[in-house]
Parts: sequence; structure tokens; C-alpha cells
Amino acid sequence: MSDNRNTTRNLSAAVDADDPHGSLRTLGARAHQLRAALRAADHFNSQGDTDERDTGSWLISSALDLAQDLVADIDSLARQLKERPTDAALQQTVTALRVRSHQLYASTRAADHFLDQDSGEDRETGSWLVATANGLANKLSSELDDSAMPTRRASADKASLEAHDATLARRMANSAA
Repeated sequence: MSDNRNTTRNLSAAVDADDPHGSLRTLGARAHQLRAALRAADHFNSQGDTDERDTGSWLISSALDLAQDLVADIDSLARQLKERPTDAALQQTVTALRVRSHQLYASTRAADHFLDQDSGEDRETGSWLVATANGLANKLSSELDDSAMPTRRASADKASLEAHDATLARRMANSAA
């Protein structure tokens, strides 16, 4: 079901070596999307109905595109970090994420291939590969979550917030009525 046309993708849209932790958060969100697609594909492929299995195959094709984009962006981030003197621990983390993303892409691509076959044995292999890809997606999304520094939201200026004024609330309610 995969479409192997050579398409131009917007690579590095999510990657910014000046803010690698922000890039990792963005890539983590995309990894969670990929994980969700693989989980859904695993669910639909386990169903006995042909239409549901076709839906699972379509979801794998979509997951393959997501995995390919994710691999390209993680590769791009790794190249950008390699070209700049940065934190060695961050480079090592991105290298490990790169390896995991390539494993995920390979298993998703293999699952897509086997699910396209007519043989029941090949489809079983494809279903097993979907489950494998799902496990790798869980690991990758968790690793991306762990590697991204948490962001803090700006705290509200509590001095500008006024306490509830019952009299004002009653006047407003009466004027609205």
C-alpha cells in the first residue's frame, strides 16, 4: 500500500539546532502521532473483517509516511548538531534517537510490504511487524519525551487578579436581567 513516489517533503521544518530541546519536543509530538497510527493499525489488522484489515493496511501506509518524515527530521537534527559545537550528551542522545527511528522506519516499511501480500502467512508476518513497530514507536516517543527539557509556562501575575467580589457579581447579574 505504500507509495514509493519521490516526493518533496518539508524536511527540517521541525528541526532547529538553535533550540534542540524545542525540536525534540516537536519531534516527540510527531512520534506520538506515529505511535497512535501504529496502535490503530495493530487493532484493525487483528480484526477478521476484510474492510477492517484494509483500514489497518491504510493506517500502516500512513504510518510509513510519518516514520519516513520523522527519520529525515531526526537525521537533519543530528547533522546540524554535529556541525555545531554543542553538548556531547545531547549529541549522544540524538544519535540514539536516530538509531531507534531507523529501526522503527524499517519495521514499518517491512510491515507495509508484508501486509500488501496475498498470502495469509505474509499477512501474519505483517501483523507481527506492526506490533513490533508499535513497540518501537512506544520506546521512541518515550525517549523523545525524556530527552526534551520540560517547558515552564509563564506564571500569571496574581496581583492583577482580584478576589471575588459578591457585590459586583450581584450588580452585574441584575443589570444583565
